[in-house]
Amino acid sequence: MHHNGPVGEREDQQDVTVSETVRLFDANAPLVLRSGATLAEVDVAHETWGTLNAERSNAVFICHALTGDAHAAGWRQGDKRPGWWDTMIGPGKPVDTNIWFVVCANILGGCQGTTGPSSTNPATGDPYGLDFPLLDMSDFVTVHRALGRHLGVERWALLMGGSLGGMQVLQWALEYPEDTDNAIVLAASSRLTAQNIAFSAVGRQAIMKDSGFRGGRFLSEGTAPKKGLAVARMMAHITYLSEEAFSEKFGRAAQSGELTPNFGVDFAVESYLDHQGEAFQSRFDALSYLYLTRVMDYYDPFAAPGALDALAADAVKFLVMSFDSDWRFSTEHSRRIVRHLEGAHVPTSFREISSPWGHDSFLLAIADYHETIAAFLERAATERGL
Repeated sequence: MHHNGPVGEREDQQDVTVSETVRLFDANAPLVLRSGATLAEVDVAHETWGTLNAERSNAVFICHALTGDAHAAGWRQGDKRPGWWDTMIGPGKPVDTNIWFVVCANILGGCQGTTGPSSTNPATGDPYGLDFPLLDMSDFVTVHRALGRHLGVERWALLMGGSLGGMQVLQWALEYPEDTDNAIVLAASSRLTAQNIAFSAVGRQAIMKDSGFRGGRFLSEGTAPKKGLAVARMMAHITYLSEEAFSEKFGRAAQSGELTPNFGVDFAVESYLDHQGEAFQSRFDALSYLYLTRVMDYYDPFAAPGALDALAADAVKFLVMSFDSDWRFSTEHSRRIVRHLEGAHVPTSFREISSPWGHDSFLLAIADYHETIAAFLERAATERGL
């Protein structure tokens, strides 16, 4: 049995984590995207935990989901809460930083320190806005690999991520299986359904139809599509929780003790969504939301002929996990990934975890889930003599 370390209060945490930013591509060596477009400057924000050993054999790369950032674990100065995956990463936790050197980077196109559509275009001196090129899942991988080289890691013991993070892991292993020995894909998809694309489309329309959007030039014009972004987040958040989670959390409870019919915020669930929308617009960029959701829409790696050839020739051990109440990326999405991997004779373990919390379950401390991750990583550590 693997016991998690304390999630605990601030005083339990010795070290304050610091985000570092490094310029990985510049005018002399620009980033060439899958589309053929180039970015003359790419800065990448990242954090690390644990220590890289002399053999450089204990490195783990964490890929974050749509609205995540590099701050996956620990505390930063002035934090009210720890990193978004602090339940998973840290001393004595499933991804044990006493053993592993763990890296997480803000994604290309993001808005938490890595170059994205709201960054300054060096050619104009203004924010890119919608002049930023459309991205592909493989572009994220290109940047992650460049960060690895910068940190002195050529081969990763493990790539791991949930949701959009899991898609990045899958793409990385398909394109460059020589980069890693193990891959964990959680609550992810290899091809969005029409329903999934529809949810994202409504969110994007809410942003683009907000009068503050200004054709994507809102930063230059001093406005912001705040209402649209809040509505997009509210919409998405509904899909991240299960009906059971909503019922358990709110039922039909009134926000202020009793229901008084009106068009304001009367039910507790309305207040919760309102808060989610408000909090989101202060920490996330509307353009990043457009660009990153679009990458997910177009992702369909197994459609390419020979998609599995490289991986079949240089197998990576996969752990694919889903959650039974996740209807955004249901277990069928994970089973589809498993079918493709097994069809190419890639060693693959699959587990569906019982949880009432929907898609967000991959962020939570669920005993079966954490024990499965811990066991997979303990095997990987033993194989390496760590």
